[in-house]
Amino acid sequence: MRMKRIIILFLLSVTMTTAFAQCGIENKAFKSGEFVGYDLYFNWKFVWLKVGTASMSTVQSKYNGQDAYRCSLITRGNNKLDNVFIMRDTLLSYTDMNLAPLYYRKAAREGKRYYIDKFNYSYPKGNCHLHQHQITSSGEHLDKDSEYKDCIYDMMSIYLRARNFDASNLKEGDKIPLPIADGIKIVNSWLKYNGKTNVKMKNSNNKYRCLVFSFIEREDGKNRELIRFYITDDKNHLPVRLDMFLNFGSAKAYLTGYKGLRNPMESKIE
Repeated sequence: MRMKRIIILFLLSVTMTTAFAQCGIENKAFKSGEFVGYDLYFNWKFVWLKVGTASMSTVQSKYNGQDAYRCSLITRGNNKLDNVFIMRDTLLSYTDMNLAPLYYRKAAREGKRYYIDKFNYSYPKGNCHLHQHQITSSGEHLDKDSEYKDCIYDMMSIYLRARNFDASNLKEGDKIPLPIADGIKIVNSWLKYNGKTNVKMKNSNNKYRCLVFSFIEREDGKNRELIRFYITDDKNHLPVRLDMFLNFGSAKAYLTGYKGLRNPMESKIE
């Protein structure tokens, strides 16, 4: 019985590795132990005010017994923001070592609304099976199971994947389709490459050579840019600035510090 169980587990691991390959990508951008911090700013009556912080960590872990990356993002508004809009977001993602998504959870308090999104991924017969569960601000539990021939991502797994894109062959205006799970919906979304620029941090004199991408979604027949992000033009592809276009205004995030990078920060302008 024990030998039979070992054989079944071995075959399962081979099947899972093959299935995940279609949704994975070789990781050359980061390693376990990377920690990154940001300051958050909000545009209030034409003045940019610091309203909070964000921190992200990526470590090698285990998910259901297999090696995985565990990536978490925590955003916290300060008292200035709380007077206008309370923001407390905690995002957690597990991917396999090739960055195929396995699990995602977002717990968010945004204004008067508190909700939780959970996604579980599996890959039967080479397809992407997605179980979406949402606890709404009214306490209602919503579930949806779907299966797709194409890969589906969430906001965390797509972040890790995008950091590994090879931008050397991209031309300004090129688009990369990336369907994203949101709540119990699938959003038609993509990345648009906007070229290169130099970016100075708001909270320091540090400058970086950056690639510029826009995250765009199409809803109700209209295209909407949600985030414009600036990533270092080196092997790390680390986001140093994010411009966020929110329903209640505009926000920005600026890099404050990092440690545990996989590659030298060659894009920093001295």
